[in-house]
Amino acid sequence: MKRAVRIAAAGLLAAAMLLFTAFAAPQTAAKSAILINGKTGEVLYAKNENARSLIASTTKIMTALLIAETCDPAARTTIRPEAVGIEGSSLYLKEGEVLTIGDLLYGLMLQSGNDAAVALAQYLDGDEAAFVLRMNRRAEELGLADTRFGNPHGLDSSENYSTAADLAKLTAFALENDLFRTVVSTKTHTFGERSLANHNKLLWRYDGAIGVKTGYTKAAGRILVSAAERDGTRLIAVTINDGNDWADHARMLDYGFEQS
Repeated sequence: MKRAVRIAAAGLLAAAMLLFTAFAAPQTAAKSAILINGKTGEVLYAKNENARSLIASTTKIMTALLIAETCDPAARTTIRPEAVGIEGSSLYLKEGEVLTIGDLLYGLMLQSGNDAAVALAQYLDGDEAAFVLRMNRRAEELGLADTRFGNPHGLDSSENYSTAADLAKLTAFALENDLFRTVVSTKTHTFGERSLANHNKLLWRYDGAIGVKTGYTKAAGRILVSAAERDGTRLIAVTINDGNDWADHARMLDYGFEQS
């Protein structure tokens, strides 16, 4: 009888441990991180989520949202000299070439073209400075209290920062825009002689992944904003300064779907 009780108790303990393991909050190498339900905003996991940080090319989430909200993707623009030769990741735009806004948007979010960011800013508002004002007005409208934009591309600047929590909130809103969602979920895009592949490896590696944006500078570290959908549930994960971001995001998203 005692032996049977011990066996039953051991079985219950093992089951409890498995349940705890399945639902234990994920551990990440990130300086800051957050996982939210993209529809309800519910926070499922957080780590230093309100710490302000450089955000590198995840800045382009706001740039892309403003273009998607405002511009006709079929419209065409002529590349101006100020959009040529921007440092960092690039589409290698040439002065005087004519491209559609849609192709520049794909170049912005798949190739992470800093030159595409400048070209789009110029198209919408005439110059970078006016576009940055628009970015900051939109951030205020969306309640992103710990976010400030200093440029449309995310190259390091003391005036360009956000938090994991604000990036998740921004992304949740942006994914409600059809054009934005289509662009960031696209794996490859070809126009003219350019063939682009999305830098977001989760689109190939993670079941249900729908985007969103990578970022990196030496000062900011590796930054990743990802989103995935399964069975009607949309999750958004953000990590800032995380050298193991692909694996961490997979664990975070798995954890979130286990809770849904």
